[in-house]
Amino acid sequence: MLSSVAAKRLVAGMCQAAWRPAVTRLVPCRGYRGDSPDDTRGDLIEMPLPPWEERPGEPADIKKKRLLYESRKRGMLENCILLSLFAKRYLNTMSEKQLLQYDRLINEPSNDWDIYYWATEAQPTPDVYQGEVMDMLKEFTKNRNHEQSHNPPEKPFRVIIGRR
Repeated sequence: MLSSVAAKRLVAGMCQAAWRPAVTRLVPCRGYRGDSPDDTRGDLIEMPLPPWEERPGEPADIKKKRLLYESRKRGMLENCILLSLFAKRYLNTMSEKQLLQYDRLINEPSNDWDIYYWATEAQPTPDVYQGEVMDMLKEFTKNRNHEQSHNPPEKPFRVIIGRR
């Protein structure tokens, strides 16, 4: 029989080994997002998102405030900085058609990485999102003036959505 001290050490050693799979090789190393040929993606959690819907009666000033807020509050820091700076520069000069394109672009895709890859031209942009606003975003992303910013811009006003 194992003493309680030896049993605790054995369990602790096994737990530590599980946390260091690359060193101990006790736990097989998994690929990222299905890179492994035997990955069944059984552990992938798909969260259903409500479909994007156009808001036809929304006043332009409310839409601009909402889009600025949604540009700042993204699922990843890279898009938070990129989209909030883009929105700060261009939202107030966009036409109604451009606002609709921007609304669709930032709210319809379910993965923020897709938006980032399209803006940086790492992946081709699907035809449904290709347009004047996407061209503006791609040009903005090139940062031809070599501006540096590590944080989103300060919020210039309080956004109230849903009040009448």
